[in-house]
Amino acid sequence: MEIVNINNKSNQLLQGIEHLIEQTGRQVAVYLNTTISRLYWSIGNYIIADMQHEAHSQYGQQIVATLSQQLMEKFGKGYSYTAITRMIKVAEAYPEEMFATVSQTLSWSHFIELISIEDSTKRLFYQQMSIVENWSVRTLRQKQDSMVFERTAIAAKPEDEIIQALHTTTKTNISPDLVFKSSYILDFFGLSGYYSEKDLEDAILHNLEQFIMELGQDFAFVERQKRIPIDSVDYSLDLLFFHRKLNRLIAIDLKLGKFQPKYKGQMELYLKYLQKHDQQPHENSPVGLLLCSEGNTEHIELLMLDEKNIKVAQYLTALPDKQWFIDKLNKSIAIAQQNVKSVEEKSWRGKR
Repeated sequence: MEIVNINNKSNQLLQGIEHLIEQTGRQVAVYLNTTISRLYWSIGNYIIADMQHEAHSQYGQQIVATLSQQLMEKFGKGYSYTAITRMIKVAEAYPEEMFATVSQTLSWSHFIELISIEDSTKRLFYQQMSIVENWSVRTLRQKQDSMVFERTAIAAKPEDEIIQALHTTTKTNISPDLVFKSSYILDFFGLSGYYSEKDLEDAILHNLEQFIMELGQDFAFVERQKRIPIDSVDYSLDLLFFHRKLNRLIAIDLKLGKFQPKYKGQMELYLKYLQKHDQQPHENSPVGLLLCSEGNTEHIELLMLDEKNIKVAQYLTALPDKQWFIDKLNKSIAIAQQNVKSVEEKSWRGKR
């Protein structure tokens, strides 16, 4: 009996000490990663401060190449010419205070991936989303390859609005425009030729995990064909999800063809019902997502659906080339700018 008690107590102590060791190990790993990252940033910053504009000249490149040889002889392969040029680029892209904050979460490998993005606003997007959604370097690379920024709803907004939204984004506070996309790639469904809305819905349910990955993190599946009874009439919502960070229900309706204005009224009805009967006291108001097989951006912009908690996106059953996404984004930006200009002109005429 005494031996059993001794073993039980020993096992209890062992579990507690194992937890302490593992926790400390994680803290040490984070500390080492942050310290090494800061060292590399400091080296890059030191070179910039000393050489200034010469750092990128042919003469400067020769100095950096010679320096890297000397450093490798003393400290190993981590100071190759490529490694040092990356240190310089990171220091150029990130001021000291900003780097000190971001390096608490992201690894040096993240920074190397981020500095390959020339556009500073796009870089900020991938930086903030890597922090908020805990993207690995591999995931960050995959998100860039699949043009996530160009497909995110916020990409068509004015640059100052994008930057403001990104700077205020945290793990507990994120804008719906950073969650929802203007297009979703559903090439893993294997659908081609003619298919019905039910075929699409069945394909989503059979490939639910991949569909949620395309939607984004923090989506949780709730129900299929959600019954919505109103005045003795039964309606059916195709899919109901919940988003943890947004803390709200997400109603998804699937449509073949282009978006039609009548879909707006139908979705508004669904959202009012969910708000009245399904929304919990601690939750935010539901959001609707209309997934259409064809895009018609101008209709969506003119109806200003974003102001009504309704998002419209195009789904693609085959992956187009990257230029398609760029052209689609540019068209959305142009339409949004034209709408803003029209509103400003009407306001100016009114004041006259």
